Amino acid sequence: MPEDNLLKLASWHPSSESMQVTTIDAHTGGEPLRIITGGLPPLEGSTILEMRRFMKTHLDQYRKALMWEPRGHADMYGCIITPPVTEEADFGVLFLHNEGYSTMCGHGIIAVTKVVLECGMIPIKHPITQVNIDSPAGLIRATANIKNTKVESVSFINVPSFVQALDQVVEVPGLGKINYDIAYGGAFYAYVNARKAGVGLLPKDHDELIKKGMAIKRAVMEQFIFKHPFEPDLNFLYGTIFIGDATSSQANSRNVCIFAEGEVDRSPTGTGVSGRLALHYARGDIKIGEPIVIESIVGSSFKCSINEVTQFGPYKAVIPKVEGKAYITGKHTFIMDPEDPLREGFIFR
Repeated sequence: MPEDNLLKLASWHPSSESMQVTTIDAHTGGEPLRIITGGLPPLEGSTILEMRRFMKTHLDQYRKALMWEPRGHADMYGCIITPPVTEEADFGVLFLHNEGYSTMCGHGIIAVTKVVLECGMIPIKHPITQVNIDSPAGLIRATANIKNTKVESVSFINVPSFVQALDQVVEVPGLGKINYDIAYGGAFYAYVNARKAGVGLLPKDHDELIKKGMAIKRAVMEQFIFKHPFEPDLNFLYGTIFIGDATSSQANSRNVCIFAEGEVDRSPTGTGVSGRLALHYARGDIKIGEPIVIESIVGSSFKCSINEVTQFGPYKAVIPKVEGKAYITGKHTFIMDPEDPLREGFIFR
């Protein structure tokens, strides 16, 4: 094929009528993060939660176009970088997925920290660089470990994480009685013993995990009232987390999170392991500063520990520290042709 023909492809530009959105894509432990870098209208609001409401009401077509097919897929995850809303923050983030908008995202914090540093948005300092990020759940403090101008790993100090309820029981259609705990780590999760629920935690168990995870999520939502002490917008169940044995000798346990509308987290779930730290502390399983390693359905892992204990409204909460690795996977310009009947995307789940 003549080289000139390839150059024509490389130099093609879409029509001026087409809407263009640029992104940088990354993943943390296998879980994707599509970071919007251009083409999105400004978000209105003085807090991240207000911007979240504005996005849901006025600009949700962008979420669908970038998360859903044909540009994304049912398990795509995204991030919008916003101006900071607190004095300490470097910027803000709003996370999006197949169902809507999450309140916090650990794998997203790790990936966006990697991207903003390696792409030059924030200067790198050796051997560590601090990055403060406003999220809908509050201020997140991330620390990047730097080697030769590359981000080797990122840890973050999460929002106060707490247990709302232990040893609950719910009747789930097709499954019978299921025991669960409720904990918050930036979002609320129902934690379930995988063995007792009769499900494995390997890639081959993917479909069954979705089916059972969503059945449990819906059943718990019908009977349980979630109570964040300060933000009513956070009072919803984000997902079901199944807990089981690790397959690696380097990990303490494995969990798989089924969230949103049946998404399977490929990472160990940063907010999910934060809630687990609160559960383990409440039951006396771990102490402050004691590290545990939690692996995911694909074998990636997060190193987790409790930094301190605090009071958070009526709850005795822990301040989690979570560490993982992220990698940049691509740089994209997405086009929404006004003549395309599927320009706003579609989803199969």
